[in-house]
Amino acid sequence: MLRKLVMICFLVILSSCAELQGVVNQLPGGGLSDEQIAAGLQQALQQGIDQQVSKLALEDGFYKNELVKILLPEELQKVDRTLRDIGLGHLADEGLVLLNRAAEDAVSEATPVFIEAVKGITFQDARNILLGDDRAATQYLTTATNDALYTKFEPVINSSLKKVRADEVWERLITRYNSLPLTQDVNPDLTDYVTKEALNGVYTMIAVEEKEIRNKISARTTELLRKVFALQDKS
Repeated sequence: MLRKLVMICFLVILSSCAELQGVVNQLPGGGLSDEQIAAGLQQALQQGIDQQVSKLALEDGFYKNELVKILLPEELQKVDRTLRDIGLGHLADEGLVLLNRAAEDAVSEATPVFIEAVKGITFQDARNILLGDDRAATQYLTTATNDALYTKFEPVINSSLKKVRADEVWERLITRYNSLPLTQDVNPDLTDYVTKEALNGVYTMIAVEEKEIRNKISARTTELLRKVFALQDKS
């Protein structure tokens, strides 16, 4: 599936290069090089990390951010409802908070890995991304790095769940739920679930900053960003 997505992106790039080159050549003072455009897009993604993703590492960075707050997986929603029905809502609330705490803790430890992934990307198709929609760079980044970042995030999340005691709390909650009569036992993979949700949160916040840069000149905080995204404005 990933290969198909990459091939689709490549075909779209080939079909749009001529159009973008015409836009670039019409700009006053000549166009920017591929290297400058690629550097500008990398700078935009870096700004997304600095301005948005770093907030996720703070306490309540996930829990009080409705864009990325980690909710319960489907298997645990019935656990949550049942616990509340028998007067154990406070335990369910604690469990939900700790899932988000694990993600917040993991982002704090794993963000440098993400930054290195951004720096290592060579945007050979940078011109196509520049003329894409408000999430084009983020979508490309997701396709290019999601699998590798999952591998990096997963052990950190696993460690974080233990660090904030989320694994212990949910083990007790699930054990209590499974012991109730007329219930079907559940055993969700919390590490996998929180890892995927944490990654979704990272990409979501980068997309927020990308949209700002694309649509607000004031969000383009460097000369390179202003020059590169001026190409988009004129397209």
